[in-house]
Amino acid sequence: MKALILYVALTALTLIVFAVWPGLDLVVSHLFYDGGGFIGRGAPERLGRDFFRVTPFVVLALYAALWFAKRAGARLRWAPSGKAVIFLIATISIGPGLIINLGLKDHWHRPRPIQTQEFNGPYPFRPWYEDNGACKKNCSFVSGEAATGFWVVAPASVLPPPWRGPAMVAALAFGVCASLLRVAFGGHYLSDVLLGGLVTLIVIEVMRKIIWPTRLSRVREAALTRASESGRDRWKGKTAADLVYEALNRPEPDEPKRARRWPPW
Repeated sequence: MKALILYVALTALTLIVFAVWPGLDLVVSHLFYDGGGFIGRGAPERLGRDFFRVTPFVVLALYAALWFAKRAGARLRWAPSGKAVIFLIATISIGPGLIINLGLKDHWHRPRPIQTQEFNGPYPFRPWYEDNGACKKNCSFVSGEAATGFWVVAPASVLPPPWRGPAMVAALAFGVCASLLRVAFGGHYLSDVLLGGLVTLIVIEVMRKIIWPTRLSRVREAALTRASESGRDRWKGKTAADLVYEALNRPEPDEPKRARRWPPW
């Protein structure tokens, strides 16, 4: 709940700041504009953009593959639960998909920086609160790629405790880098990427409360912690050679008498 309150407060603050000082968007975008165009238009930047666009969907596919493999009987140290997979699909569909790309971007007609007169474009600048700009479709408010960039917080948050902290930090850094690249490209203003990320983070927290109510969330957290600590205790004091030897000489479990059901779900 604390995270949700924080994200809502940051969203309100961002809306207020850029409503009172709308020119702040132009100031920040000018930092990436050299008079002849935006600086983020070279081949390395385009490659970086492709990386940030594709990676969230690769992560989602990987989590789904791990869940499927676990259900099929594969021996994995960790795989997401069915609820976790539903959580990931729901958050990326509702946040970056439904609210941002289908909702705001196609109906809030704010021109992109590269389209505005301040950057040699054809259209007048519009602050975020004016939806009567000249852009017709797939417009600037808010950033879809910033939204999917910050969405990787969702898969990071369902990892077990030893990996969750570093993964969350890496996910937030991923979202920041994806957002900065969009501003450098002239594709979005600073307010667009901030609000795109915050809307997605709010959706993540709301869906977490729906799928894992508070009491069940505590039970889930305790189970993940116990499983993680059990794994660490099992390997404590052993060398890599010991672990390899144990893996190679581990007896196979007896197969169950009943036939395996297929499909496995």
